[in-house]
Amino acid sequence: MRAVVAEDLALLRDGLIRLLQAHGFDVVAAVDNGPDLLRELVEQRPDVAVVDVRLPPTHTDEGLRAALAARAEVPGLPVLVLSQYVERLYARELLADGRGGIGYLLKDRVSDVGDFVEAVRRVAGGGTALDPTVVAKLLDSRERTLPLDRLTPREREVLAHMAQGRSNAAIGAALFITEKAVGKHTNNIFAKLGLQSSEDDNRRVLAVLAYLEGGTLWGVLLPLSPAYQCPRCPARESRG
Repeated sequence: MRAVVAEDLALLRDGLIRLLQAHGFDVVAAVDNGPDLLRELVEQRPDVAVVDVRLPPTHTDEGLRAALAARAEVPGLPVLVLSQYVERLYARELLADGRGGIGYLLKDRVSDVGDFVEAVRRVAGGGTALDPTVVAKLLDSRERTLPLDRLTPREREVLAHMAQGRSNAAIGAALFITEKAVGKHTNNIFAKLGLQSSEDDNRRVLAVLAYLEGGTLWGVLLPLSPAYQCPRCPARESRG
């Protein structure tokens, strides 16, 4: 059974390689960053990938994003996420495609080597292996809505206009505030939604995804600006 390992800590990466090899896996690639992971997953098309969430270059969510991108190119590619963190936004996307072969375990809760190896095999076979803590964080509606609840009414208005694809200048004109004020509100939105700055991430897109997910999946309709024009209404009627 061919495996790819992605872990930036050298000792842990080497330990995973030795552990998997001792249980009959052929580790065809071991990488320490997101771009290399994506390349190896697409080229090697392994039977399973064991992936950390936070990898270089920014140590945020490169592992999960690389896994998502690889599964888009290789549908059903089995991925077991092994991390200290639960990255809810991308984890939900990873689990939502319904193609199986997905696992998400927390490093500090893996206490039995045999159970871990069995989880890797189960994911490789198209099944799932989810830590109960991960499930709780993904399904707890109170945790999921909390970041959006932190936004002020003005920040929600700015986010609503952002979801329409408007620039800061256009948002400022629509809300009768300065572009500098829009920038301040935008940075506050990013901070409250937990969107860390990086060279690769488009935080505006991620913020809009959180907005749309909040309105359609969780039943949380964010207050919109009275000037908001519904793009789906033929009469272009204002909606509050």
